[in-house]
Amino acid sequence: MKKMTYGEAIREGMRMKMKEDPNVFIFGEDVGAFGGCFGVTAGLYDEFGAERVKDTPISEGVIIGCAVGAAATELRPVAELMFIDFLTVGMDQLVNQAAKMRYMFGGKISLPMVVRLPAGAGVQAAAQHSQSLEAWLTHVPGLKVVYPSTPQDALGLMLSSIEDDNPVMFIEHKVLYSMEGEIDEDVKPIPLGVADIKREGKDITIIATGKMVHESLKAAEVLAKEGIEAEVIDPRTLYPLDKNTIFKSVEKTNRVLIATEETKRGSYAGEISAMIAEEYFDYLDAPVIRVASLNTPIPFSPVLESYVIPDYEDILKGAREIL
Repeated sequence: MKKMTYGEAIREGMRMKMKEDPNVFIFGEDVGAFGGCFGVTAGLYDEFGAERVKDTPISEGVIIGCAVGAAATELRPVAELMFIDFLTVGMDQLVNQAAKMRYMFGGKISLPMVVRLPAGAGVQAAAQHSQSLEAWLTHVPGLKVVYPSTPQDALGLMLSSIEDDNPVMFIEHKVLYSMEGEIDEDVKPIPLGVADIKREGKDITIIATGKMVHESLKAAEVLAKEGIEAEVIDPRTLYPLDKNTIFKSVEKTNRVLIATEETKRGSYAGEISAMIAEEYFDYLDAPVIRVASLNTPIPFSPVLESYVIPDYEDILKGAREIL
C-alpha cells in the first residue's frame, strides 16, 4: 500500500491514462502551468506538454462544447471546470448535445468524455462556488455520474471514467482534496455502478455520498458505543446506481438514512428514498430519513456555513429518530 491525497489520486488516474493512450488530453481554465484551481493537474503540463494539457478561455460553454466535439472525433477529453456551479454556463452543450448524441445517432458514435466538477461546501467559497448539484446531472438520461469519497475510489473510478464511451460527470468534493488515504500498489479500475460498504452493520443502513461518507462513519463510531451497529454504504457512482447492494443492506437492517450535502428539496437523496419506498417498502420498519443541507444558498460566513450543511451530529440525530 502507498498513501496519496484525494487530489493526488485523481491526478494519478489521469496521468496513468495519458501515458497509456495518446488520445487522452486535459483542458480547462488554468489547468496548465498553474496546475488547476485546486492544484489537481500540477505537474501534468511539464510531463505531457501544452498539446495535451491545454488552458482554455473563461467560457464553460466553450469547454463543454470542445469536449463534445473532441469526443465525437474519437479523442478522450478530460475537461475541468473550476466549480460545479459554473456548469450552468455550459448546460446547453452538456444536456442537449453530450447527453443526447449517442442516442440520436443510433449508437453509431461514442462520446468518451469526462467532466471534472469540484463541488460542495466547507471552504467558505460562498453561494456561487459551494453547491452540490448532482441531482441536476442524475436527472439527465445519457450522462453517467461518479462521486468518489476516498483516494482509492477516486483513482480507480477515474480510470474507469476515462475508459467509458459515454459522457461521465466526475464530481469531486473540495474539502476532500487534501485527505490522505491508502492506495493499492496494483491499481485497477473500479467499475462504474458498484457501491462500496465502508462499514458493515446490522441495525441501520446509512447511504452517504462525498464528504458525508466520512461524517457518517464518524456517526457510526458514536452509535457503536451505544450498542448500535450502522452499515455505511457509499454508492460511488450515482448513475449507474448499485441498487442490489442497497437492497441487500435494507433487507438486513430494515432502517435507512440517506446523508447528502445537497439541499434537501429536489435532492438525489429523494430519488434513492423513493426507489427504496417503491421497490422495498415491505422491508422497512421505519420511514426513510434524509439528512441534507438546508434549503438556502450556502453562506460565506463560516459559522452560518457550518449551520447550513449537515455533519455527523445531524446524522446521529436522524439515526436516533429512526431507531
